[in-house]
Amino acid sequence: MTEENRSKAETDVRDSQPTRKDIIDKVLTQQPDDEILYDLAELFKVFGDSTRIKILYSMFEHELCVNDIAGLLNLSQSSVSHQLRILKTSKLVKFRREGKSMYYSLDDEHVRSIISMGMEHVEEGNMK
Repeated sequence: MTEENRSKAETDVRDSQPTRKDIIDKVLTQQPDDEILYDLAELFKVFGDSTRIKILYSMFEHELCVNDIAGLLNLSQSSVSHQLRILKTSKLVKFRREGKSMYYSLDDEHVRSIISMGMEHVEEGNMK
């Protein structure tokens, strides 16, 4: 390829690529509203507490009552209830009443997926 043809080919490639402004404009049009991003950040803050993660992980396969969780994680019932209130408010756990007892479980498959993907990511990092 002659120098002239190489220069023309490089110019054609450059001309076919989007400009930085085009990329920025595209990103801005796809960016969610600030309120949505704020809510997402708040959701991830809830996952930022190891006690809440332990509670969520303990409910991965079974619904549990406060006493079950407290005994399993060696926490006070008061501490578990406080954390469950935060998890309920964030729509990460749901509950059902059976007589005087309340049974808690993960709210839906999204919560299970978030925990599973987080574990995959952490375990993958430990294997490197």
